[in-house]
Amino acid sequence: MHLSRNQVICAMGNKVAKQEKEDTIFLKIVPPLDQTYVKWLTRDIERIYGFTPKRTRAVKPPDHYVEYMKLNGLLDVDLDDPDLAHLFK
Repeated sequence: MHLSRNQVICAMGNKVAKQEKEDTIFLKIVPPLDQTYVKWLTRDIERIYGFTPKRTRAVKPPDHYVEYMKLNGLLDVDLDDPDLAHLFK
């Protein structure tokens, strides 16, 4: 015979003890920041995320990628189209 935990406790006549809640107060304290470091970090982040290359060149994917994309209907553009030739220089 298999009894659950509640049935065993009730059968023995004991009451389940209530769990006491801990009264914990969490404070968010920010240490003072060096203003020079903050300016440097801001400038560095702007430089990294604001970067755009000057002269971008088109990259032609390998032939087996193009073939795979054409077979699966993912590529509906003809790469030999003369109107698009200037994009692949």
